[in-house]
Amino acid sequence: MKITIKDKEFDTAEITQLYPAGIVKTGYEDETTQVSLEWLDVEAKGKVEVVGFGIFVYLGDEEKHSFIFDTKEEMDEEIGRIASQIKR
Repeated sequence: MKITIKDKEFDTAEITQLYPAGIVKTGYEDETTQVSLEWLDVEAKGKVEVVGFGIFVYLGDEEKHSFIFDTKEEMDEEIGRIASQIKR
């Protein structure tokens, strides 16, 4: 099965991980890191600086594709498009 994320096509048989995450500043210069959306919603309120949201796709151990969004709403819309492709 093939899915498309922001005009990039993936064969689901090759995907080893696909997940959404928040992107926050680590506090060290301009460094950022990914955090789970649950942690961001429950534990991090007001404690971290959120700089974006992303959908991350891993193909094997080496190849990673990142799709970055300014808002959670934009990311959620893309997740909805992915889900509708998978449900077919």
